[in-house]
Amino acid sequence: MKTYTIAIGSDHAGYNYKESIKAMLFAEGHTVRDMGTDSTERCDYPDFCFPVARAVASGEVERGIVLGGSGNGEAMAANRVKGVRCGVCWSEEVAAWNRSHNDANCLSLGERTISEEEALQIVRVWLATEFEGGRHIPRIKKLDSMA
Repeated sequence: MKTYTIAIGSDHAGYNYKESIKAMLFAEGHTVRDMGTDSTERCDYPDFCFPVARAVASGEVERGIVLGGSGNGEAMAANRVKGVRCGVCWSEEVAAWNRSHNDANCLSLGERTISEEEALQIVRVWLATEFEGGRHIPRIKKLDSMA
């Protein structure tokens, strides 16, 4: 399995899964940059999602993972950064499409919407899935040109 350099960040509502995912990533040989938060104390997701997205966009890391309660606001924040393609995934199938069809470089997960085991499996599938290219390339180019 290929290993990646991954930035990860969450607000308070995604903190527990962030810690579990981080441990799994380390165990599987990935390099992980934790952008915070460091507790379940209430905080604002943009403070942690923007640094993840900026690290992805600048090439400091190859992939990014953002987490919160639903994953929606976190994906919105990450997608504000030019060059980032972040989608909320709630199943392994959606994670595979996120990569194979959209060449997503950032994954968003909601701790309040899926189980911890589902989150870990989604991350594994997302990291293992390659971009298909082909008919999807013009769409990716359009997304990237509009940012």
